Amino acid sequence: MGIGWRTAMRAALYSSTGFFVRDHDGPAGHFRTSVHASPLFAGALLGIVGRLDAALGRPATFDLVDVGAGRGELLTTLLAMLPAGLTGRVRPTAVELAPRPPGLDPRIVWRRDVPDTVTGLLIATEWLDNVPLDVVETDEHGRYRKVLVDRRTGAETLGGPADAADVFWLSRWWPGPGRIEIGWPRDTAWADAVAAVRRGAALCVDYGHHRADRPVLGTLTGYREGRQVPPVPDGRCDVTAHVAMDAVAVAAGHPYTMIRQREALKALGVDGARPPLSLARTDPAGYVRALSAAGSAAELIDPTGLGAHWWLWHEIGVDVRGTMLP
Repeated sequence: MGIGWRTAMRAALYSSTGFFVRDHDGPAGHFRTSVHASPLFAGALLGIVGRLDAALGRPATFDLVDVGAGRGELLTTLLAMLPAGLTGRVRPTAVELAPRPPGLDPRIVWRRDVPDTVTGLLIATEWLDNVPLDVVETDEHGRYRKVLVDRRTGAETLGGPADAADVFWLSRWWPGPGRIEIGWPRDTAWADAVAAVRRGAALCVDYGHHRADRPVLGTLTGYREGRQVPPVPDGRCDVTAHVAMDAVAVAAGHPYTMIRQREALKALGVDGARPPLSLARTDPAGYVRALSAAGSAAELIDPTGLGAHWWLWHEIGVDVRGTMLP
């Protein structure tokens, strides 16, 4: 007998035997995110951190909160890059349901929930796509019905009528017909996270879509060991779905900017340009390093890959002109 996808995803990903909790390698062992692709991503974020810190008046404590922190890779890289003026003031916090990894920098606070108060920057990189959600479909009579799934096999059946909350959400954000991924749990999760920011900014980086281009068949899928696989919620693979980014943006209740990662990173100096060949003659080792960096940058801004991610930015209690993006 099947259960709703939201319940199935929660158990498959976050129970004591769930995919993200039990896997020691974490997400990096199964799919490639911007964080894992190159330290250039962290370097771009560091530029934002520095300018946001200045706009906040260089507070005694600058919170740097990573929601859905994986194994702490982003915070570890950022801490290694911090300039002297920030090193003693940054309070890095990883928000993650998995246990704290062994050997993690002791400066990083590890917790299961977002801190009550944040002054600084809250980041969520490919977090919302793993917030569990339900799926509904329109039947032959045009009625919305909940999709049920067998956790062992991934086989789906149509259940009873969609919940009232689901119908309310989809009527605004994803009217059928078709297969609809109900996004209000992501809206709520992001709104709650942003609410913790008293002064500073919140940045969500994820893949998603807008009302004008919702996929008729949905996006729910699985990943395991670098390969896309059927989304069987048995705890052996990642189960993920694209984010309704416009709904998430509005739910936060703050003004926002939203652009593609390609444009965001290029505005922050990550352009993927190849070094001049003349450098190979004057500094061969430097040329090789620059060529490697160009390759990494090209992956981050690839419009068919990571560069297609959305960057959603909210400023709270601060005006950071020119800090974020054009």
